[in-house]
Order: sequence, then C-alpha cells, then structure tokens
Amino acid sequence: MRLAINIDHIATLREARDDIEPDPITAAHICELAGADGIVCHLREDRRHINDRDLRLLRETIKTKLDLEMAATEELLKIASDTLPDLSTLVPEKREELTTEGGLDVKSKKHYLSEYVNELHKHEINVSMFIDPIEEQIEASAEVGADFIEIHTGDYANSRTEEEFLENLRKIEHAAKFAKSLGLRVNAGHGINYYNIKPILKIKEIEECSIGFAIIARSVFVGLDRAVRDMIDIIRQSR
Repeated sequence: MRLAINIDHIATLREARDDIEPDPITAAHICELAGADGIVCHLREDRRHINDRDLRLLRETIKTKLDLEMAATEELLKIASDTLPDLSTLVPEKREELTTEGGLDVKSKKHYLSEYVNELHKHEINVSMFIDPIEEQIEASAEVGADFIEIHTGDYANSRTEEEFLENLRKIEHAAKFAKSLGLRVNAGHGINYYNIKPILKIKEIEECSIGFAIIARSVFVGLDRAVRDMIDIIRQSR
C-alpha cells in the first residue's frame, strides 16, 4: 500500500500566527525524502490553510505525486486545469467545518459531476471521489467517470466500541471490493492513525492511504522525518 501525506496542517500552524513558517513546501520535501509516495493538499474556498502560492510551488517542486483535494466549483476547475495535479480528489466543503465531514454526495449531482470529471480528464487529470462506503455512491462515482474513489474512513476512525469498529471496517472492506468490481481504483483516508491503519492494510483492494493529522501531530514530538518513517515501517511490516 502507498502512503500519501496531507500537509494541510503544516499550513494551519503557519496561519495561526499569520506568518511564513512553518513552510508546507519544505514539509512536503521532508515527507518525500522520508519515503512518502505522494503529497496531498486541500485548497479550500476560504484558503484557511493551503493557499494558491503553496499549490503552485508544490506542483513545481515535488517529485512524487500531487493529489489536490478540491470542491467541485468553477474556480477550482480553472485552478486545477492550470496547475495540473496528478490527481484531483473531489470533496464536499462547508465553511463552518473544522475538517471535511462526510463524503461527497455524488448520486444527487451526477449530471454536474459527469461534466466536471470530463473537463478534468481533458487536461489528463485523474479524478477521485471522496465518498462514504455506500454502494449507491460508488455506483454513481463509476457512472460519472471517476478513476478512483477515496473511501471516507471517518466513522471507522471515530468508532467507540469494538462492535462499531468491526462493523465500520466491514463496510470499508465491502466498499473497496465493490468499487474494484466496477473498475474503480480505491484509496482511503480520514482519521487514519498509527493504530487503526493496521486492519485497513489487510484490505488488498485499497491502493493508498491518505494521512495527515496523525503524522503532523506526532511530528511535534519526534520530528517530521521520523513521523513519516514510523508510518512507513507499519505499512511495510504488513506486507
């Protein structure tokens, strides 16, 4: 399984003081040097953490893969078309949320998203839908022409009982297998950490995990290079 690291919260720390440090571009380079397979950033409508300059510099400098998380708006379509990330992951977005809450409702927006995906494909950008592990949303993602889905693992990560944990894990596994049967490639992310990733690693249909907060939080105590390598060690041990 590949590891993509979301660097949004490096920028969150920078914006807490309206300063120029810490620099998310430097963080991305450290993640790559430590062995990350890709970098993820979310350019939000309100630019609360990653900004347009960050995105431009990331595209110009990173050596692995750039995954741009974005709302399906006309503004972001133009930015993606100009920036040319390797992957655009379409996510729901609300101004009042602290982080992305829940998956995108692809089913109710199929006509619009089909045209949106087609425009991204014209620029040779692969497209992923960040969705809950629900069959109808997976089917809708395939119908609009997405290349990937990213399974929203938030409910799994927030499980409070073993029964709830196992049920949410079962949903993720079923969703991954179902998506694969429809010809979709599968990633997963949201709330994954050094402990709950281990059962996810056993789901062979999932190609990549996108992890941000857990790694950035650990890096406060052990440094970013070590935090990334610790996660990579866990992934390698599962093989």
